[in-house]
Amino acid sequence: MRHGLLIVLFSLLCCGPLEAVETPLLRISAGEWPPYLSARVEHQGPVAHLISDLLAEEGYRVEFTFLPWPRAYAEAAAGRYDATAVWMHKAEREADFLFSAPLLNEQFVFFHLKTQPFDWRHFDDLSGMTLGGGLEYSYGPAFDAFLAKEKVRIERVSSDRQNFEKLLKERVVLYPQELNVGYAALRNEFSREDAERITHHPKPLLVNLSYLMLPKRLTQSETLRERFDARLQQFRQDGRYQQYFDALQAGHYQPVPEQASP
Repeated sequence: MRHGLLIVLFSLLCCGPLEAVETPLLRISAGEWPPYLSARVEHQGPVAHLISDLLAEEGYRVEFTFLPWPRAYAEAAAGRYDATAVWMHKAEREADFLFSAPLLNEQFVFFHLKTQPFDWRHFDDLSGMTLGGGLEYSYGPAFDAFLAKEKVRIERVSSDRQNFEKLLKERVVLYPQELNVGYAALRNEFSREDAERITHHPKPLLVNLSYLMLPKRLTQSETLRERFDARLQQFRQDGRYQQYFDALQAGHYQPVPEQASP
């Protein structure tokens, strides 16, 4: 018995230390959408932070790669990434991807100057107004159809900064944008004095859901989606989900120095 134990110990010593099992890596493509997702903010934004923490509890490391949105989609659809974040549901995307449970509730509102009080119930209440907007930007099928009637004028430019500058100069009356995206742009790109001149109407223009998409081309996607959805539900039930977005409202997820960006 004693000799047997010595043989076992000797064998273990000869074999050397057991190699540590490396945590599997998941690579996720994403587009820049501050403050929710960005290589230039803390933790890459609350949505990236949430996804990373959620999957860490499933035993994965997560690496985000930020690309132009069309490329983020195409590269993931081709199976070069394990997932892509975050996207609204469209039927045509089901050809390439499986959709997770809803990951983000987006709320689009009308921003306006505090000196120009504004109220609305129906789209027709906006008739005759000049709006700011994003290039090739959709505000949902209903509002896009209203814009097509040309009862309002919409001046489209390429950035939030340009739209808010036009609002401050009273060149447009309203600017529709996602609530947190709009206020992040005001905090990060304008003086406090100018930012405080702007508010938003509480009635949402659009409430939209966004999802993590997993490529159908990869065999692991179905299992990964099931694990992701179950863990996301757990985060929602125990209150951890909301903590990321409460932190955003409290001023966390600030821009990081450019040299420190991933």
